[in-house]
This record gives sequence, C-alpha cells and structure tokens, in this order.
Amino acid sequence: MASEYSTRSDIDTAVATSRDTFRGGRTKDVRYRKWQLKQLYWLVADNRTAFIEALHKDLGRPEFESRLSIKGLEDDIIYHVKHVEQWAKGETPKSGFLFTKIGTTHIRHEPRGVVFIIGPWNFPDSLTLAPLAAAIAAGCTALIKPSELAANIADLVVRLAPKYLDSDSYRVVTGGASETQYMLSHKYDHVFFTGSTPVARHVAAAAAKHLTPTVLELGGQCPAIITKSANVDLAAKRIAAAKFMNAGQICLSVNHVFVDSAVHGGFVKRLQHWNQQFTSEGENDTMCTIINERNHARLEGLLNRTKGKVVYGGTGHDHNLLKMKTTVVDNVSMSDSLLSEELFGPLLPIIEADYKRAVEIITSMPHPLALYIFSHDQSEIDYVLNNTLSGGVTINDALLHAAVPEVPFGGVGDSGMGAYHGKHGFDTFTHKRVVTGMPDWLDRFMGFRYPPYNLENSSPITAFPKAPFKRGESLEEQLVGGGGLKVFGVLVVLGGIGAVAAWVGGVNVGWLVEWIGFR
Repeated sequence: MASEYSTRSDIDTAVATSRDTFRGGRTKDVRYRKWQLKQLYWLVADNRTAFIEALHKDLGRPEFESRLSIKGLEDDIIYHVKHVEQWAKGETPKSGFLFTKIGTTHIRHEPRGVVFIIGPWNFPDSLTLAPLAAAIAAGCTALIKPSELAANIADLVVRLAPKYLDSDSYRVVTGGASETQYMLSHKYDHVFFTGSTPVARHVAAAAAKHLTPTVLELGGQCPAIITKSANVDLAAKRIAAAKFMNAGQICLSVNHVFVDSAVHGGFVKRLQHWNQQFTSEGENDTMCTIINERNHARLEGLLNRTKGKVVYGGTGHDHNLLKMKTTVVDNVSMSDSLLSEELFGPLLPIIEADYKRAVEIITSMPHPLALYIFSHDQSEIDYVLNNTLSGGVTINDALLHAAVPEVPFGGVGDSGMGAYHGKHGFDTFTHKRVVTGMPDWLDRFMGFRYPPYNLENSSPITAFPKAPFKRGESLEEQLVGGGGLKVFGVLVVLGGIGAVAAWVGGVNVGWLVEWIGFR
C-alpha cells in the first residue's frame, strides 16, 4: 500500500492548489457551496453499496451498522444544504445606539481558508466526510486524509472524490505516519483531527508551529454508573448493545462500569443474558472485526493480565480472523490492566462502587468524551452531573447524545477540544469578522477624541460608570433566576411612577431614582 500513498510532490501540489483556489474566491460563493454539498451527497448516495462492502472488508461491519452510519452522514449533508445560506449571512449584533443606529456593525462569517481533515479508521466514512461537509458549507477548501488502516474506504474515497467534487478545492491525500507528518509540516488555516489522544498530541504540536487552530475529536475511558435506583435489566441491555456495536471500537463506547453493590449481582447476570441474546446466532458472523493484528494482540494482552474474574466470554478469540468475543470481567480494581488505557474493543470491566465513590474515581482521571448515568433518582443524577466533567452525557442509555441534531459534539481536556455537528461544524471552520462603519458627519460631535485632550469637554465619554449594585453585598443577597425579574418589575413600576409625577408636577425623575437607592 505504501507505494500507492501520496508522494511529497503530490502533497505539495494539493496544498498549493487548495491555497490558490481559496484565494481566487470560488468557494465563498454560497451557490458553489450548495453545489459541492449536493455533489458530496451524491458521492455517498450513489455508492451506498460500495461503502457498505468497503466497510465490511475493513471492519467486518454488519450491513445494519453500516447503513446507520451512511444514513447519518447523508442526513448531515442534507442539513448543511438546507441551512448554509442562512448560516453564511452573518449577524447584526445588538450593540447600542451609536454602533447600530448612527453607525453600522455587522459580523461577517468568513471561511477560514485551507483546512486539513484527518479521518479515523473506526468510522472511516462518516467521521471523515462529515467534517468535509462542514468545511464546504463554511466556504473553505480542504485536504482530506482517510485513515490508511481502513484501506478499502480510503481507496473508495480516492476514486470517487474527483468524479463528484471540484478537485481544485477538495483533494484526497493518502499515507501513513510519515506522510501525515509531512502533510502537517505545511501551514493550514485549520486542522481537524479525529483519533487517539497520543496521536493528537503530535498533531497539535505540529499545528502549533504555525499557530493553526485545531479541532481534536478524541475519546478516553468513558464510564457508566449504575445506581441502586436504575432499571438494571434495561441498563444491562443498552450497555451490552453499545459495547457490541463496532466491536466496542467507538470513541463514545462504554469503557467500564461502576455498579452499586445493591444491584451488582443482578446487573452482571442481566449483562450475561443480553450478551448471549445478541450473539445467539453466531457472534463471528455479526460482530465487527478488530481493525488489525496489533490492536487484537493489545486487547488479548490486557485481558491476559487482568486480575478480575471473567464472567462472560474470554475464550474463542480468533487471531487469524481478528475476531474477539464480547468479554465481561467482574471484580476489577482501578489498578487493573483493563483500566490502564482506553480499551477501544469488546472488553467490559465491572467495578463495584456506589455513585459517590464512582464520582471520586472519575474526577481523579482525565475528562472522558462521554459519561453514562443509569438512575431514576434525580438527586443521584444531579450529584453526578454537578461533580464531574465530560464531553457529553447520556442518561439511562448509551451513545445517544452524539445523535441529537444541532448540538455540539466534542470532548474536553484529554478527550478533545472544539466541536462540530450542524451549525457548530460550520462555526468551527468560520471566522467571525466584525465590520463597523461610522458616518463622516459624526466627526463634528467627536472633537474630544483628538489630541490635545480636554477632560472637561469629554466628561460624558470618560466618566466612569456607576455600579448598578451596592457595595458590600453578601452571597445571600445575590439574585438569580426569578429574583432578577422581580427587580426589573420594580424598576418598571418606579419608572412609570416617576414619569407620571414628572408630567404632573415637574418632579426631578433623576433625584427620585437616586433617592430610592438605584443610583
């Protein structure tokens, strides 16, 4: 495969062409963006069968899972087509009389420029082409590098892209670690990476040399918490299903489970039951393969070193076919081999702990991309939410918060930075450029701004503001929520009284307001 990778000359040409195209302004035209988004849609829709077959060759993925991934990608592209014109219009802020009535202020939504998108191997279709849809919508040009580990999808995208997309604007480049390192030596206007945290550190370091902004879509050890109030059977069913999907090779997948001792035994039994149900027709025929020998060996090594008790699976792994059975390991400690790194596979360690102890452990570790809470007690849910931080949360299910339309998807800390999906992807590749204009005639009233300065003439401008609150307030006196509305209502009433009084008897309204303590 290495001989088929992009050469340095290919990469140089792709970067230069993308840069020249962007400078020419072609991609800024909203009609062009719509056209290319529609072409991207047809690239996928016309070749659904080819994508399904390539995903099966690369990952052994069952057609159902592939169809879900492709459908999600098509839905996302259509959403961009429908909204790109609205998003591209920019914004007019509410910035006061001077800047929006006398003058003008507008926020232009400008494309950042040339972007570099590095796709992952676990969802090499959607997680590579969805960021491209956002870049097209924003008016950028792009270099797209599919993962070399999903070679069949990479080959398909290389073959299809020039047939559907404008090759001057959107180029597919290929390669392994050395080629990617060379690609990152070039200056881009944005780098979008999906992959592991260790590789992300290299990507971020390379981008930092050019002060290039990045989005890093990573992963982490995503925990699930099963409290004593949870629906244990449904929790086991949904976690088992999430772990089965893509053989656990999902950045959002449940990495390990904390289970309250009151429901621990029942949860483990139901987990065994649902795993048996999901694999009753032959696991090797329906479950994805592990991506390569290195990762298969890594997972086997972690399992061989565990001090926990294997209660389901653990045998029958096929190294030649890169198959691995779903394996549940109970009585695992936090120092166990299975918790030494992100698993990214069909292994599921169980830790016996109540939700408060689980929170202590979670907060001692890097922030995960996802957190899953299974509970029917709102106080338990609130405690977990108020005392942890993660990229996203799903309550009483798994994975679903990433499927909600028009909400940001991304990590925090070691699980990533930046976000996309819907308009959030458009915003990622967009620079918000403020443009303010003032009329010439205003200058006759603005003499105070020019040297030599005269404080007497500029006193209305240089006067310091009066705080709309009292000195020495306590924490208990702070108003939030409805309290602010009450104050607003009082001000409206008093303002009305003052206006009537001034109209009737010439009362000094400023004195009245100062007298009641609001100035």
